[in-house]
Amino acid sequence: MALNFPVRKSDLTGSTRLITDATTGITDLVEAMHERIARPLGMPRLAAEGRTIGITGLVYGSIRGITRMVGLGVEALVELIVPPLGSDAPVPSREAALAALNGVLGDHLVASGNPLAKSMALRRDGRPLPTTREDLAAAIPDAGRGILLLVHGLCMNDLQWSRAGRDQGADLARDLGLTPLWLDYNAGLHIATNGRDLAARLEALVDIWPCRPERIVLVGHSMGGLVARSAHVQGREAGHRWPDLVTDMVFLGSPHHGAPLEKAGSWIDVVLGATPYAAPFARLGRVRSAGITDLRDGRLVDDERGEGDRSARGGTSGRHVPLPADVRCWAIAATTGFADGGPAGNLLGDGLVPLDSALGRHRDPARCLAFPAERQWIARGIGHLDLLWDDDVWARLRAWLGAPAAAGGAAARGEAEISSPA
Repeated sequence: MALNFPVRKSDLTGSTRLITDATTGITDLVEAMHERIARPLGMPRLAAEGRTIGITGLVYGSIRGITRMVGLGVEALVELIVPPLGSDAPVPSREAALAALNGVLGDHLVASGNPLAKSMALRRDGRPLPTTREDLAAAIPDAGRGILLLVHGLCMNDLQWSRAGRDQGADLARDLGLTPLWLDYNAGLHIATNGRDLAARLEALVDIWPCRPERIVLVGHSMGGLVARSAHVQGREAGHRWPDLVTDMVFLGSPHHGAPLEKAGSWIDVVLGATPYAAPFARLGRVRSAGITDLRDGRLVDDERGEGDRSARGGTSGRHVPLPADVRCWAIAATTGFADGGPAGNLLGDGLVPLDSALGRHRDPARCLAFPAERQWIARGIGHLDLLWDDDVWARLRAWLGAPAAAGGAAARGEAEISSPA
């Protein structure tokens, strides 16, 4: 199958490592299944869990060893014969493929040192921002005192805010007199990890911004909204200065209290794990990344996860992180229908995120997010990804964010009762 983007040396090396990992992983799965079937129920293990003994164990071990040797040989060959790519210009199709891969396997890519793992970057036009004041001033000669940061969701990237040559975020920034920036990150890492990294990068950005920034507006789509919330709370706890500049945080279809698809995935883990002969297949469910499992309950900070298996069910979702009291917070949810549709319509929501989760509602009143009624809106007849490009959604943001807000994050959020779902 031909690829529609230039292949870089790092792409070939990273793909080779993934194929090697996949082959050894399948070998592990088959051996575990073999061991489970060959050992009668109740009999003690004679080897490590999932491993066989004797000639059988030798065969499986040989397959793993040969696979790793072949993989290393291919990597060495790629290093010798493949010339480096001359240009580092972003190619949308390649960026989209990498974003999807990192969303599903990003934590594994980082842990295994795979060159396909993405690093977080604040970007414009698909390129990372310079790291010195002089270079940044040259790259953004029109940098103003207000910044609009757009944070993408799971399996996406900073270029995907644009559709048919139009970027609604850039248009919004222009109309509000703000300087637009885009975040690109590895969505397969824990939300808390990305939040902590974003907090540090925004603190560094404030130091080198060409003029003294006075306002920061964060707009997050889907998981991006959770990363923004995580960054803000962790920045506050670290004593950073940039959270004081945040006047507004906007959440477009963000699963504040989780997404049903991840919850369904964890139930599959339970069902498979409880069946003796199918238990090895439960490993397949745990292939999904740490970022995806965090979406089960909208986990934002490290202390919401225990030490144990992150794919395990049970217990509470941990520490509740309220909305920041000194920031105007706005929530837009979507529904694929034009009417509420009762409980089923609420659960369906935009096809990925239920209305209650996107609007911060929870069965436990103590865990509800206090979005005032006037700072919530439901976009009807559109799906999850349409929130990125729908004209009505962005017209709503213009009206909201164009209203006066005290600089330095001093705008009062206000409180409003959010009724619990039936």
